[in-house]
Amino acid sequence: MESLQILIAEQQPWLQALIGLALLALAAAAVNFLVKKVLLRAAAPFLDRRSLTVDKAAARLANVLPALIVGNGIYLVPYLPEALVSVVQNVASALIVVSIAFAISGMLDYVDELYRRRPEARSRPIKGYIQLLKIVLFAGTAILVIAALMEQSPLLLLSGLGAMAAVLMLVFKDTILSLVASVQLSSNDMLRVGDWIEMPELNADGDVIDIALHTVKVQNWDKTITTIPTYRLISDSFKNWRGMKESGGRRMKRPLLIDQNSIRFLQQDEIQRLRRFSLLDDYLARKDEELRNWNESSPGAKQDPVNARKLTNIGTFRAYVIAYLKAHDRVDQAKTMLVRQLDPTPAGLPLEVYAFANTTEWGDYETVQSDIFDHLLAIMPEFGLRLFQEPSGLDFQSLSGAARH
Repeated sequence: MESLQILIAEQQPWLQALIGLALLALAAAAVNFLVKKVLLRAAAPFLDRRSLTVDKAAARLANVLPALIVGNGIYLVPYLPEALVSVVQNVASALIVVSIAFAISGMLDYVDELYRRRPEARSRPIKGYIQLLKIVLFAGTAILVIAALMEQSPLLLLSGLGAMAAVLMLVFKDTILSLVASVQLSSNDMLRVGDWIEMPELNADGDVIDIALHTVKVQNWDKTITTIPTYRLISDSFKNWRGMKESGGRRMKRPLLIDQNSIRFLQQDEIQRLRRFSLLDDYLARKDEELRNWNESSPGAKQDPVNARKLTNIGTFRAYVIAYLKAHDRVDQAKTMLVRQLDPTPAGLPLEVYAFANTTEWGDYETVQSDIFDHLLAIMPEFGLRLFQEPSGLDFQSLSGAARH
């Protein structure tokens, strides 16, 4: 009996320590439950209901109270080794620092979320700056956590960073470059979320869906995602189609390759036949007067018809195309409109149509452009012109058949 009492007496300090630890854990759990399940739920109606970021930040901040209770209450537990008390206190201090850091990070996310609700957020995103602040925040957090675990002053750790400056510059090289690029992109309004950009060397051709500190995400037209390092948008060139969208019109620039063997002067009967086109009334009347006056005043034209000026089918067709574009309700009349000849090529004479459709929507634009060129290709034979086309197998079959007959 006496030996049993001695055994209990010897084990009593450990029992007291275990009971103390259990009570401390119970107190921390009770405070955690009270804060998260009672106080936060009571405060929920006063928080932003459109955002879950605030709730997460508040929940992370609530972890500070249990850590404070454990860190300060560990001294009240009897018969614990000093080394264990010190370790628990250091870990609790580190948890407090981490919880506060994550709470601040959540609030920064909420600030970014609030800003994105503003209309100017598309042209001036701050996500890159938020990420930079997070890097600074967690770098400071890492220093404070290490200092708490080692029971050293943070200033002592910071003093050693000077010797590591070169290493840090190497590690954070991309971050520094991306920061400078983000500032330039934002201050010069070079890129916004929603812009259509082209960067062929990186296989990017689509809408910008996200601008971050290190990367810019582009959703291509085939729905794939291209991730571009932010600094590449400064060091390399890219095409931004925002100006086209803001102008309200999209350019059409396409040549018609005319077979040069079909270009000739128009005869009087052909001119009379072309008077059926109402779009040519003004042109034919003006050219008829101009050519008649020139020929009457030119001695050479009276001597031989070869010296006289005449209408050509290519010139008349060019005038028809201009008149057709001016009469088309889907062509922007306020923007540049040209129908010009380019340098002759082995593939024919390029007659380039340069105009703007009054839409920027891709599908609608392609429909307008196709309708215009459908008409021009179909009406071209009326002017005695042919579209150039390289010989195909059917052409050779026709030639061989004609030779046999």
